[in-house]
Amino acid sequence: MKEWFQSLSGLEIAYFVIACVGTLFLLVQIILMIIGAADGDADFDTDTDGDGALDSHTDTGISLFTMKGLTAFFAIGGWTGLLLLSYDVNVGASVGISVAAGLAAYFIVWGLIRLILRLQEDGTVNFGSAVGKTATVYVSIPPKREGRGKITLTLQGRFTEADAVTDGEERISVDETVEILSSSGDFFVVRKKAESENKE
Repeated sequence: MKEWFQSLSGLEIAYFVIACVGTLFLLVQIILMIIGAADGDADFDTDTDGDGALDSHTDTGISLFTMKGLTAFFAIGGWTGLLLLSYDVNVGASVGISVAAGLAAYFIVWGLIRLILRLQEDGTVNFGSAVGKTATVYVSIPPKREGRGKITLTLQGRFTEADAVTDGEERISVDETVEILSSSGDFFVVRKKAESENKE
C-alpha cells in the first residue's frame, strides 16, 4: 500500500485524498440517516407556508447546495479521476470526465432528496388548511392569550390535536366549539363559534 501510494503522481494523490474524504463524509451521512440522527438535516432546505412550525405542508424547492450532494460530487469525481489516470488517460480529459461524473452524482443525490421530500409531503397534514374550520376544545383555553389550551379536529381525514390560544376576554371551556382564525408558530388562534356567528 505504501509503495503504491508513493508511486502516485501529484494529481493522483490529490484525486485520492479528495475521493477518500468525500467517501468518508458520505458514509457518515448515510449512517446518520439510517439511525435517524439526520432528521431535520440542513440539506432539506424546505420553505414552509409561513404558518411556522405548526404548518407541516412542505415545499420541495430545496436548495441545490446540499452537503450530501457535495460529498457525492467529491467522492465520485475523485475516484473517477484516479481510475482514469491509472489507465493513462490524458490529464485534461481525466479532469473533465471526473468533474462531469461528480456533477452527475451531485444531481442524482439532489433528485433523490427531492423525491424523498415529495413522498414525505404526500403523507403530511397541511395545518394551514384548518383556518376557517371548527374544532372542539379538549383542554380549556385561558383568555387574552394568558396561556394555551388544546383543541381537536378532523383535518384531511385525520384526528388532530393542537395547542390553541384566544384573544377573547373569557376562558373557553372544555367541549366548546371554536372557529380557527389562524395558525401562529406552533399553535392555533381560535374564538368561540358563538362569537363568530354574532359578529357575522
